[in-house]
Amino acid sequence: MKTTRVLQVDAFTDEPLTGNPAGVVPNADGLSESQMQSIAAEMGVSETAFVRSSERADRRIRYFTPTQEVDLCGHATIGSFAHLHDEGLEPGSSTLETNVGDLEIDLEDDGTVWMTQDRPQVREVDVGYDRVADALGVDQAALEGASDDIPLAVASTGLPFLIAPITYLSDVGTADPEVTAVEALTDALDVTGIYLFTFDALERESTLHGRMFAPGAGVPEDPVTGTASGAVGAYLDHFGAFDDDFPDELRLEQGHYVDRPGLVRVRVDGDVQIGGRGVTVLDGSLVVPADDEEEIIEA
Repeated sequence: MKTTRVLQVDAFTDEPLTGNPAGVVPNADGLSESQMQSIAAEMGVSETAFVRSSERADRRIRYFTPTQEVDLCGHATIGSFAHLHDEGLEPGSSTLETNVGDLEIDLEDDGTVWMTQDRPQVREVDVGYDRVADALGVDQAALEGASDDIPLAVASTGLPFLIAPITYLSDVGTADPEVTAVEALTDALDVTGIYLFTFDALERESTLHGRMFAPGAGVPEDPVTGTASGAVGAYLDHFGAFDDDFPDELRLEQGHYVDRPGLVRVRVDGDVQIGGRGVTVLDGSLVVPADDEEEIIEA
């Protein structure tokens, strides 16, 4: 019976059972797409990273939610390289092949992982505040009041998100999304999810506090989202949110309302980078399921 090593690594934190849990399969060569999907469903976390060899980069990662493959995942990348650091990977730069292209990863001495994102893309969208407010279960006036200078917009540094600023932390905390409406909205805008945020953060050192909802990708609410954090950094830079005094590093809080607090560090200086730590909380083996692809009978 064939087994494979599987881990759960909590990303964007150095405290176990906080941050965003990612599945990591460190030796995924030889696994078919259907096997990877089945393993991701069994792991049951928002994304599982399958680390594979690459012909053009130092390594390749494919990412699966419990229901589908996604092109990129920040926290699962951070978790994978946090594990590789624990296994002896030397600090420095390496290249990573993903479905959105080859990305640069920088590993620091203390285990902090920095992931260079894809080229930023930001566009305003013609969507009513009433529709967004109804989907997220928030006050429409609170959305409109926060958007005088920074409007509703879609931003991407690898995956697209609708970025929605709102006035107060209480507005973020009491959001009560209607899953069907959120999924319909994300489908209409061709985005992965909705990132709701406020500058009214919990910690003095933090830049903002956010929540991210992506039911269409099988993730009703993601605890701490790397790809969305990179998109928010690009969004804030694009709209000049800090005038001419853009911070050297943004600190994005997330996960507190699902009891998985974490912190994403974001740098925007030409390229967008997201950074964080990770801690392994589970290390074991899983029986590799049968390969459904081998059962397909050609006519």
